[in-house]
Amino acid sequence: MAFPNVSDIVTTTIEKRSKKIQDNVTKNNALLTYIKDKGNVRTFSGGSLIYEELSFAENGNVGWYSGYDLLPVAAQDVLSAAQFDIKQAAVPIIQSGLDDLRNSGPEQMIDLMEQRIKVGEASMANLIAQGIYSDGTGAGGKQLVGLDAAVPLVPATGTYGGIDRATWAFWRSKFTAGGALTAGTIQGAMNAMWVSLIRGMDRPNLLVMDNLFWSMYMASLQPQQRFTDPAKANLGFPTIKFMDADVVVDGGIGGFATSNTCFFLNTKFLSFRPHSKRNMVPLNPNRRYSINQDAEVQILAWAGNMTCSGAQFQGRLTKT
Repeated sequence: MAFPNVSDIVTTTIEKRSKKIQDNVTKNNALLTYIKDKGNVRTFSGGSLIYEELSFAENGNVGWYSGYDLLPVAAQDVLSAAQFDIKQAAVPIIQSGLDDLRNSGPEQMIDLMEQRIKVGEASMANLIAQGIYSDGTGAGGKQLVGLDAAVPLVPATGTYGGIDRATWAFWRSKFTAGGALTAGTIQGAMNAMWVSLIRGMDRPNLLVMDNLFWSMYMASLQPQQRFTDPAKANLGFPTIKFMDADVVVDGGIGGFATSNTCFFLNTKFLSFRPHSKRNMVPLNPNRRYSINQDAEVQILAWAGNMTCSGAQFQGRLTKT
């Protein structure tokens, strides 16, 4: 049987790897890995916006009564939804006619496609990992809306998810400028941030640090025994603990973690929302040829956003 056309190789290879690409994207970023572990990678199927339903006030009818007291039954407006735009990302996988001629054998062709798709995977993973820490204004506002918008430096101003923080206090995250923190003072600052984010059983379950914060926190633990979570280490992120929350470094070589920053996150209220039909998949199965070049391209595409349903449970501690 004749060896298939290169177009078929590009298409089928991308299709076979699409699920792996999804997994690689989450594993490339500690925050997305934890969100996935909590079951908060949730697809949506359509609409012009992504909605996150939330409660923003108590029911004012609650109260004590005795015997035949009349009970209040006034209508209560206690539910709303944050709204997030659909953002898009793509990485083209390109094959020229000359490459086709040079790699005429089946093994060479497959190896070439595999390597190019791996580069495409890594590029997409890095793009989304960078977006996870952004405020969504990059690329002319086309970028993913990340932690810099969900947990900003000035929590009482601006609009996030369509809700005005200046008006609604429940939608404000916590921010503390820790000043010139040291290994001797960092745990006190972390304690203060931690306690400001607790509500009953709700509390931070993940602390994400850049290289500097991680090193400083590790230095503060030198006289003590450190406990790690083997399960998280198996995901590629060695962890230590603060209270009962995992602490991870998301910096390293070429990392995108915000400098001089520790995010205190409750991932119960954070979600990664890809579209069900555009989650690291080929844009379409048809061949795409250049009009004025001897080349063709297949496009790996993603659409969605990162969302939040509880901004008041997220915190940000910085060092100057």
